[in-house]
Amino acid sequence: MPASTAPDSAPAVPAAPAVQPFRLFSVEVVRKEWLTPGMVRVTFGGADLEGFVNGGRDQRIKLLLPLEGQTEPVLPDDDVEGGWYRGWQRMPEIWRPVMRTYTVRAQRPEAAEVDVDLALHSGPAEGPASRWARATGAGDRIAVFGPTVSGAGGVEFHLPPEADEVLIAGDEAALPAIAAILETLPESFPTRVFIRITDPAHRQPLTTAAAVRIHWVDGGTGLAKAVGADDARRADAPSSRYAWIAGEASQVRTLRRYLVNDCGYPRKAVTFMGYWRKGRSEVND
Repeated sequence: MPASTAPDSAPAVPAAPAVQPFRLFSVEVVRKEWLTPGMVRVTFGGADLEGFVNGGRDQRIKLLLPLEGQTEPVLPDDDVEGGWYRGWQRMPEIWRPVMRTYTVRAQRPEAAEVDVDLALHSGPAEGPASRWARATGAGDRIAVFGPTVSGAGGVEFHLPPEADEVLIAGDEAALPAIAAILETLPESFPTRVFIRITDPAHRQPLTTAAAVRIHWVDGGTGLAKAVGADDARRADAPSSRYAWIAGEASQVRTLRRYLVNDCGYPRKAVTFMGYWRKGRSEVND
């Protein structure tokens, strides 16, 4: 038998570079639309958005905004150990961009556009993100930290297949996510929605195919109280329920306790997020 001429081992094949599920996208403001006196829709665009993948529903992203006097943010170094976020933390405050978390309201890949609705504060509660949103216009540049692959994360609303009703509750900060979630619900699916607003003028038209009852809750009334009052009027409750709650952290905690302790919701059937805390910003600015 002739000696084999095959090499002792096959040549090493370079490993394909790992796909980063999230990254920074460089975008610019395309247009701005006032939805209510308390919320503005900013449409971002740019060729860099070609790799952006929206997971839908309550998809979270982060906006890196310029400081006052800047035309675009100074971006962190993403080559440092720990990635761009560690680089952002290490930046001097005089350069560090404002960072806030928002929801993707809509994406139009064919136009390379993404809509983000920003709830605005005024007076003593106004922060740098609200000031930026009021002043921004077409051509302004920011960075978006968002997903690059389907299922990358940042989506919390997951309707269980066995659920026969969904409860959605939140405040104005959660309103963009609530609106996006409602658009995804199955036709005629029983749904209750409670939205706590500080001003009746902040109501928005909401589109859904679900069988929905929407309650606009006065800002002086807690979400748990509003949901409890509606529960008291019901003759019975569905056997399998799912709840999604987001907004001010103390309101979310109180409502979650009510649903689990008083209404018998299984803990795993309540998705809850504290989007903000009264008296504090995301990074305590």
